[in-house]
Amino acid sequence: MKILTVVGARPQFIKASVVSKQILAHPGLTEVMVHTGQHFDANMSQVFFEQLKIPKPDYRLDIRSALHGDMTGRMLIELEKILLKEKPDRVLVYGDTNSTLAGALAASKLHIPISHVEAGLRSFNMKMPEEINRILTDQISNQLFCPTERALNNLKKEGFSERQVGLYQVGDVMLDSANLFSGRDIYLPETIPYDNYILATFHRAENTDHLGRLTSLVSVLNDIHRTIAPVVVPLHPRTHVAIKNAGLNLDVCEIDPVGYVEMLALTRRCKLVITDSGGLQKEAFFLNKACLTLREETEWMELVELGVNFLVGADPELTKLYAESWFGKNVRTDQELFGSGEASAKIVDLLFS
Repeated sequence: MKILTVVGARPQFIKASVVSKQILAHPGLTEVMVHTGQHFDANMSQVFFEQLKIPKPDYRLDIRSALHGDMTGRMLIELEKILLKEKPDRVLVYGDTNSTLAGALAASKLHIPISHVEAGLRSFNMKMPEEINRILTDQISNQLFCPTERALNNLKKEGFSERQVGLYQVGDVMLDSANLFSGRDIYLPETIPYDNYILATFHRAENTDHLGRLTSLVSVLNDIHRTIAPVVVPLHPRTHVAIKNAGLNLDVCEIDPVGYVEMLALTRRCKLVITDSGGLQKEAFFLNKACLTLREETEWMELVELGVNFLVGADPELTKLYAESWFGKNVRTDQELFGSGEASAKIVDLLFS
């Protein structure tokens, strides 16, 4: 059985790392991997393949940053050619990026079964391109691998249990990955001369493309850095450009983007996480850290309800208040909200069904 896997962005490399290992170990499966090039910077792409021992992509499309329609359309054209050549038995897609949607659309048009890892997530904010991508991908997938009970229930409420599709709650492959890689002893850059620090990231369009929100976030991170604890920011290329174009000054400990293993090490050693990243919200939880989420909603409401994740949006007063309250406090992670760390093995076994 031939599986064609489509990846293109940092979170997908992380998820694919553990699933591809299971595929490689399975005697009945072969994998063809396509890297769309959505993330192309070495620190956002190549380092992940090297660190996580992901098989070298069989195809690299190098379709880089562009408007959503342009990027998705070019991916669709090139992926269709590859699918016609490779004739896979199933296409495997991850998450909610343009690469995810393009892979699912190309397969659907050719009547190739689609398996969607991280299905059923909903923010209920249709202004997010990720929300559009995940909803459309779920609609045309044949196997829906849900990371949590809430994700499974979202799909049931949308009528998927009445359709001829496979609905599975398998757990979160990012927990598998965190368990596998978080114990590594990593040397962090000398540019982080702190023992007690706050780790912060932000890159979503809702925060970088609106001057008011961007200005507010830069201001509050500067304030927290001065008054509470050093703030370490691995700065996403998108955010760097936005800050520069806005003429703002991010006066914190700014470092280049880092690989996944380094990011886990930064998270494990920090005293608090501030982010708009979906993946980092979970990694903070896996590593016992409280998280302030720079959004008005999240796909991971389980963590909000548990009282370890706080939706602060771009509100500087609320962000600083929670930063003061939760700095240095560990959170409980003994509840199996995201499974038991065996999601990738379950997914690979279910690919045959």
